[in-house]
Amino acid sequence: MAYTVGMVSLGCAKNQVDGEVLMASLKNAGFLPVDDAALADIAIVNTCGFIESAKRESIEEILELAALKKEGKIKKLVITGCLSERYQKEMHQELPEADAVLGIGANGDIAPLLTKMMEENTYVESFPDKARMPLCGDRELTTPSYFAYVKIAEGCDNRCSYCAIPLIRGGYRSRTMESIEEECKSLVANGAKELVLIAQDTSRYGIDLYGEYSLAKLMARLCRIDGLRWLRVLYCYPDSITDELLDTMAQEEKIVPYIDLPLQHASGPILKAMNRRGDRQSLTALMNKIRERVPGVVLRTTFITGFPGETEEDFTELAEFVKDVKFERLGCFAYSQEEGTPAAELPGQLDEEVKAHRAELIMDRQMEIMERQGMELIGKTLEVLVEGYDRYAECWFGRSYRDAPDVDGKIFFTTGGKRPRLGSFVQVRVEDCMDCDLTGRLV
Repeated sequence: MAYTVGMVSLGCAKNQVDGEVLMASLKNAGFLPVDDAALADIAIVNTCGFIESAKRESIEEILELAALKKEGKIKKLVITGCLSERYQKEMHQELPEADAVLGIGANGDIAPLLTKMMEENTYVESFPDKARMPLCGDRELTTPSYFAYVKIAEGCDNRCSYCAIPLIRGGYRSRTMESIEEECKSLVANGAKELVLIAQDTSRYGIDLYGEYSLAKLMARLCRIDGLRWLRVLYCYPDSITDELLDTMAQEEKIVPYIDLPLQHASGPILKAMNRRGDRQSLTALMNKIRERVPGVVLRTTFITGFPGETEEDFTELAEFVKDVKFERLGCFAYSQEEGTPAAELPGQLDEEVKAHRAELIMDRQMEIMERQGMELIGKTLEVLVEGYDRYAECWFGRSYRDAPDVDGKIFFTTGGKRPRLGSFVQVRVEDCMDCDLTGRLV
């Protein structure tokens, strides 16, 4: 019997790619994927367990599907992903509604495990070595046909004191350039115009395989793929941004001048407590260097407020850094105290209200910066990747190179009655900026 299977994938794009590989392996084994997990025989929750809010979201999704199982609308409930990998001993006891709990190392064995669950009507649990998780494979894409994420490495060796990723995902493992290139060629042949390279730390790519930072060489190689229009990179660690990478970004037309560097803070003492290097002066110098070497570059970053021991002076230094550098894109999050991490045991833990208030202040300042930057684009013409039509606003929308999928904003534009094709590139003249989103008209 062929069982239908649906997945809810939570968290980051890296987890999304894992889910796509997992669903393809099930499809290849004879299972029938469906878009809505609530309508499947088997509902899978591909969980996130990175921070407290993500864990809550994962548990809420599990309980919602458990209620549907109790009503008889689904037959089996499966939990996989970061939450199950992180809390192996607690999952079955805390969530007895699940029929299978699988660690990320079991992703390659998902089909036989679920077959056993269904045919023997038994509870299944599997937590093999996380290094067994496949680095690549066929994918059942969940993104629109015109763009796709490409995971170039797994795990992390940076050991930031606040982060549980090394505990969950293990050490850094790069894919070979050949396997990445093969996957990218296949994605482009099937309609992808934009590819987004991701990993826990993309700028570290290749150090374990080739003995040197190899992201620049990889990106230059991928630019040779016929039909690829945009190549974007996310999650670059600032310590491993090489001159070669910046020069490659400046020279290759297909690489969009957009770089995502999660800096996390600007105060030297806080960065040291985070087990990260640098301070406000060195990070400012790096941002200036990137802008000098890569014309028109868009800088995206993320920060954490309320880290243990963060004083008013530390926070003020961060706020001034944000004001001075004027990042084009920025996200700020309150520190989450994660058990098992060194930071969770540090003295000087701050109240939740203080942490949240500081994050809000940073985002308020950033919104002002982005609004001013948007106003400066009025009158300019941008190339836009068409993503859809907003029937309420009665206009089309898409993204320029300045906006990464899922995390950044949109450009809304009128067409004078023309109907551009989804996934096509058009020229849009910017006419206004509202709430940091640009509006304009088709040229």
